[in-house]
Amino acid sequence: MSMETSTTEHIALFKFSNDEDGTGQSTERFHQRRQPDRSHQWKRYISAYFGVGSYEAYFCVDFHGATIESTGICVNDRAGTEPKHLFVNQGYSLFYIQAGAFVHFKPPESDGLKARVGLSFISTQQACDNAEREIPDFDLSLVRNATEEAWQEKLQGVSVQPGGASQALQMTFFTGIYRTMVSPQNYTGENPLWRSDKPYFDSFYCIWDSFRTAFPFLTVFQPVIMSQLVGSLVDTYSHLGWLPDCRMQLCKGFSQGGSNTDVVIGDAYVKNLSGIDWDLAYQAVGVNGRGGLQSWKEYGYIPYQDFDYLGFGPAFHSISRTLEYAYNDFAIAQIAHGLGRDSEYEKYLQRSSNWRNLYKADQTSYWPNGTDTGFKGFFQPRFANGTWGLQDPMECSPLDDKFCSYSSNPRETFESAIWEYMFFVPQDQSSLVDILGGPDQFVRRLDYLHENGLLDIGNEPCELTCFQYHYAGRPGLSAKRLHTYIPSSFNDSISGLPGNDDGGAQGSFIAFAMSGLFPVAGQNVYLITPPYFESVSYTSRITGAVAQIRNVNFDPDYKNIYIQSAKLDSAEYTKSWIGHEFFVQGGVLELTLGDQESDWGTRAEDLPPQRFRW
Repeated sequence: MSMETSTTEHIALFKFSNDEDGTGQSTERFHQRRQPDRSHQWKRYISAYFGVGSYEAYFCVDFHGATIESTGICVNDRAGTEPKHLFVNQGYSLFYIQAGAFVHFKPPESDGLKARVGLSFISTQQACDNAEREIPDFDLSLVRNATEEAWQEKLQGVSVQPGGASQALQMTFFTGIYRTMVSPQNYTGENPLWRSDKPYFDSFYCIWDSFRTAFPFLTVFQPVIMSQLVGSLVDTYSHLGWLPDCRMQLCKGFSQGGSNTDVVIGDAYVKNLSGIDWDLAYQAVGVNGRGGLQSWKEYGYIPYQDFDYLGFGPAFHSISRTLEYAYNDFAIAQIAHGLGRDSEYEKYLQRSSNWRNLYKADQTSYWPNGTDTGFKGFFQPRFANGTWGLQDPMECSPLDDKFCSYSSNPRETFESAIWEYMFFVPQDQSSLVDILGGPDQFVRRLDYLHENGLLDIGNEPCELTCFQYHYAGRPGLSAKRLHTYIPSSFNDSISGLPGNDDGGAQGSFIAFAMSGLFPVAGQNVYLITPPYFESVSYTSRITGAVAQIRNVNFDPDYKNIYIQSAKLDSAEYTKSWIGHEFFVQGGVLELTLGDQESDWGTRAEDLPPQRFRW
């Protein structure tokens, strides 16, 4: 037997074929209860995989191409045609019982047996209505062609001139873009929790992962959808009182680290997305689901072993949460500044400097065999009374045999080592460069991070570190570093993703990196490196303008990966970064390449914005 399938927004159509010819033709609808009365459908209560709560899922199945002989239910290894209904609860000690239903058909006709499955979170009737609206007949080829056309439309707006770049690299690039549009999912009309005239999106897995590149990519590539996403987040706040961080399966997931929805909204604000109630959005970011807010306000950091009976979030990860909270407050400050909330702007901007409170200037880092790394000055946990705790800066790195997450081995950094978190100060890179010893030492420390197994390229906190050479006046080294990971770690092979894609977070990292413009989320900044193709072009879905990043002297062997000079619309361009206006207004950014570093983008006035007013 063979099976083919295709889908629409809410529906799946299956076709089952074998070598036997059947007789008779009918369209039958199978439902969970009382076979003679076919107006009843299937409902199931399901526990959430992520978050707190449960939800009800409904479906409706139509069969076409064969006559139903009998139906029944099965529990574990037992099956029978009576009764016609089934209720199964979770067993003792979380033991799950296997259960389901079966349909027995007469041999199908030559065209095979088809099953149309409608889904809904509202009701069985809506599941049936969805099925009949989206697939009115059972023509699999029509459904497949329509689905292909829908995806082609989604992928319109980006094109490449390969210039000899391999098919494998093109596949890596475009599948990365494809994955940015799988999650979050548009559940508009399927939200049973509240009624609203706003779109509803679900499956934010998780904003801690996706705020860095996935949402910024949608801002470039699908700005209308991105506006709807932000509107949905704000509308969720309106009904639940909190912005989500990892909302999935209609269930709450307030905080995985910081309140990084603040960065998503701040990024949309500084890039002038339209159709968003910014006053309500600002109200939402001011009421968030972070834990430890009382300590944050009192001490200027999240203390080690902090106890918070008011907020959400863990009682650990004090270092990574402090760093994230600081950047979250920076994002809020940008919105406050734009809305003329001057006193609140000053408050949040001041809090965004709290990362300094966990920097321990004399902290060293040694290898397990006692060898000194040669670097001094790292973030460290701190008690509420101001005294220092201790976490080995290498702990939670890929060299550690313990993964530091919520459920296993919780430490003061989440999923990465202090070595990696040392660089997460996007709002004040100039101060970070200074305290780490200046540009040369900053570059040495970045190199040490990347070249000694201390960084997990399959996890999102590492992404910006590939490009932070820009802030030390060495944009050429960002390009060089990038080529150590693409295509060695990111490629079109079965192991071509080094970690969880996390709702398009890895895919968007690939798309931006290979396009030659990389976002600093929450800021109107894209860091410039040469694209992996002769040219990459983006067409704005709002203005219709085309933004092209073009390489001169491009070679597909990637010996020429260093920018020697640049032009923007034929005028000399010396900055190592560019703003979002480039994608909205269009233009041609032309990069002349060579096989050695140059002085392009190295002057102080050409570096990306590094320090915002304190």
